[in-house]
Amino acid sequence: MKPKPERRLELNSWLLPVLIGVILIVHLISPYHGWQILLIGLGGVLLISYIWAKSLSLGLDLDRKLEFEWVQVGDRINERFRIFNYSWIPALWVEVCDHSTIPGYGTDQIKAVKSKDWIQWNNLAICTHRGKFCLGPTTLHTSDPLGLFKVTLNYPSSIDLIVLPPILNLPSMDIAPGGRAGEGAMLTNVIEHSVSAASVREYVPGDSLRWIHWPTSARRDHFYVRLFDATPSSDWWIVLDMDRTVHFGEELDATEEYAVVLAASLANQGLRTGQAVGLISYDENLIWLPPLAGEGQRWEILHALASISLSSRPLHDLLAGIAPLVGHHTSLVLITPSLNSGWTEELVRLTRQGVISTVLLLDPETFGQEADANVIRKVLMDQGICHTILTRESLIFFEHQSKKQLLEEEYSSKRERRDRTLRSADIPWEMFR
Repeated sequence: MKPKPERRLELNSWLLPVLIGVILIVHLISPYHGWQILLIGLGGVLLISYIWAKSLSLGLDLDRKLEFEWVQVGDRINERFRIFNYSWIPALWVEVCDHSTIPGYGTDQIKAVKSKDWIQWNNLAICTHRGKFCLGPTTLHTSDPLGLFKVTLNYPSSIDLIVLPPILNLPSMDIAPGGRAGEGAMLTNVIEHSVSAASVREYVPGDSLRWIHWPTSARRDHFYVRLFDATPSSDWWIVLDMDRTVHFGEELDATEEYAVVLAASLANQGLRTGQAVGLISYDENLIWLPPLAGEGQRWEILHALASISLSSRPLHDLLAGIAPLVGHHTSLVLITPSLNSGWTEELVRLTRQGVISTVLLLDPETFGQEADANVIRKVLMDQGICHTILTRESLIFFEHQSKKQLLEEEYSSKRERRDRTLRSADIPWEMFR
């Protein structure tokens, strides 16, 4: 049941009531027919204004409905607003004040609603920031035509909206496989394939549904499955460094945002190909999502990344803390912009205990910082740790490629639907009899 709003009716100014009182006193002291006419006129105006405002305070109502309760950065919010006027008196103006926390989301409107009528409109906005936000509360303001009384309706309820980080179309990255086929106990959530899909082929009975390549299947109107490279595979632990002392930049151009987007894209890439992926990070608390495969794990990771924030936990402390918890022959993928050499020592200790590490380093120099990544690169090369240096320009390029691919898939899907419609139109109608 929708909670009832808090309805308030207030007098905007005491000038008219005081004036009526003064005239009444003067009339009692010195009776005069003109004072009577004036009292009746002003009193009638005050009474009619009160009845008008009271009717609106009891007759107005607001309903707002969100199309989806989660979106991704770049998606469009579509929210429907309805104002109902159940009274016999029209609302000449109604101001809708929204107290949502979404950056850049302005829904303040001024509308007119006829008596026994309702109006509707949609509010559209593009999500530019990841995070957990609130839609609402909402306040309605209106008054009588003379503005003598103010009507306020407060709707305290709100809707939580999760804005997930965007997903980039990453190229094939060298993620070191942690283990050999046949080692250890069999895990039901891990398949013996790497995350690199070499090609696709038509689906045949007996193929796993997890291997279906949906974009190709949609374009060709038939099921296709992935063909994987014959390389060993293991669980992925994605470790995201959120130490505020190593991140820099502002708003969407901060290394923090690029690191989160990279983690989300990498997790999506692995999970889409059947890989078991987990997430380790630290904001106010430890974020620990053990490796699992499947769509459910994808949403768990994206939801965690949507609201993650910077912390005071150094990367070397985080790596030292997880050392006893990460199993042997697993792949640890570290995402960081840090050039401090302290964390490399902890990474080497993990390597010695059987963890196969891959470092994705955001090059600080390309983000406007005076820094040299060659020192860290030399340490990683000397220890034989697989690593990739990512620049700001390369991540922006991947983002453009992702948008381009999305548009191409949307265009291809529309063309396929159009072609199927045309083919259906060519079939003689007698076949449907």
